[in-house]
Amino acid sequence: MPRSNTYRHRWPALAVLLVAEAMNLLDATIMTVAAPAIHADLGGPVSDIQWYGAAYTLPFAVLLIAGGRLGDIAGRRRVFVIGVAGFVLASLTCAFAPSAGLLIGARAVQGAAAALVIPQTIGLIRVMFDGDELARAMGSIGPVMGLAAVCGPVAGGVLTHTASWHAVFFVNVPLGLGALLATPLLREDRSAHRPRLDLVGTVLVSGVVGSITYPLIQGADSRSYAAAWGLGIALCAAFVLHQRHRTRRALSPLVEPSLFGNRGFFAALLGSVLFFAVVGGLMLVVVVQLQLGPHIGVLAAGLTLLPWSCAMGISSWTAGRRLVPRYGSGVMYAGLAALLAGVLGAVAAYATVPATGYPWPLLAALAVCGVGQGLFAVPFFTTALHRVRPHETGSAAGLLNAVQQLGSTLGVALLGSVYFRGGAEDAFWAAAGLLVATGAAVVFMVPRRAPAYLSVRS
Repeated sequence: MPRSNTYRHRWPALAVLLVAEAMNLLDATIMTVAAPAIHADLGGPVSDIQWYGAAYTLPFAVLLIAGGRLGDIAGRRRVFVIGVAGFVLASLTCAFAPSAGLLIGARAVQGAAAALVIPQTIGLIRVMFDGDELARAMGSIGPVMGLAAVCGPVAGGVLTHTASWHAVFFVNVPLGLGALLATPLLREDRSAHRPRLDLVGTVLVSGVVGSITYPLIQGADSRSYAAAWGLGIALCAAFVLHQRHRTRRALSPLVEPSLFGNRGFFAALLGSVLFFAVVGGLMLVVVVQLQLGPHIGVLAAGLTLLPWSCAMGISSWTAGRRLVPRYGSGVMYAGLAALLAGVLGAVAAYATVPATGYPWPLLAALAVCGVGQGLFAVPFFTTALHRVRPHETGSAAGLLNAVQQLGSTLGVALLGSVYFRGGAEDAFWAAAGLLVATGAAVVFMVPRRAPAYLSVRS
């Protein structure tokens, strides 16, 4: 194969891949803002507000690793095309959905299609670039994701306010069609040693996620919770045993079993679930509370998240360029402390502002939350992959992405349920407890005799 930097269409092809990445994040953040307006129009139980988001992130999280395997087997460009086409068709179905049930089903298809698209982007970038250009191409993902995170809530508010909630799904159509028309620019690539798809492992993971998430969103008595979570634990144990069995038989496991013996990586998975549960859950709580509590319009609700998104973008850039190279993994703890301060500030804002008024102090608290998220995320992923061996890297990165989505789903389920039962203050107090647990988990990520710096240079 010729050197990848001789591929003449590499920069336009990178733009195509970045559009697909941004489309996924835009869809998630736009939905957070539009969900209450959709519920007001389509009706149904209040838990549907949570399902509009969870129906997307659940299949996305569960199928993310399998989507990467399919790219290895069938070709990354081919799977990318199938995923984008499915995403566009599902978006059109969402836009015209006449009922909450059909919309939730179409959202699930969207999530499954996104799970085919996103894993292919890194692989295609690596085959089209090398050397310094590869670093530049990979480095472009962060700013694009930051821009999408900033634009998503604003676009959701503006489109829903000026047109209707249907418009938030039409945004995906021109982006997806543009990506499809430009896919001939992409270079085909597949694994030289094609792995076999682990369907049983995928089903077991789906069972684990579903049994834990469903009772949180739908609400259940203590017996139902115990039964569902007991089933989830049993399926999780069966999954670990199944992965080890496939490894002994020289079959391709969904996840490298050796990762389960890495204490630091296991702590990273737990920390990722807890942290992104806070982030995903609180964004939903803020938007829903403003629209259902003081009945603030959808546009104002979307703009309320802007300080969080902007602060996150600035702090993540600062962390990556300045702080992490100098202070290493210690920046993680500063990020958690800032996010906890922002959460407690939000509690104070809700306590001091009348239920019928706009909580202006909340804007400052959310900006502090955004600072904390940006400071935490950059050193977290660097530290999480620090002790992962080369043959585990792909599986580890896919698993971290998957549990991030799972954490967001669980956060929407858990903090959303706390809000609907006790109010926004209770939800933020619950988030504070999750952040304390996150801090306790990530302590085990760094080996005791590690150098003072675990940074991007290590």
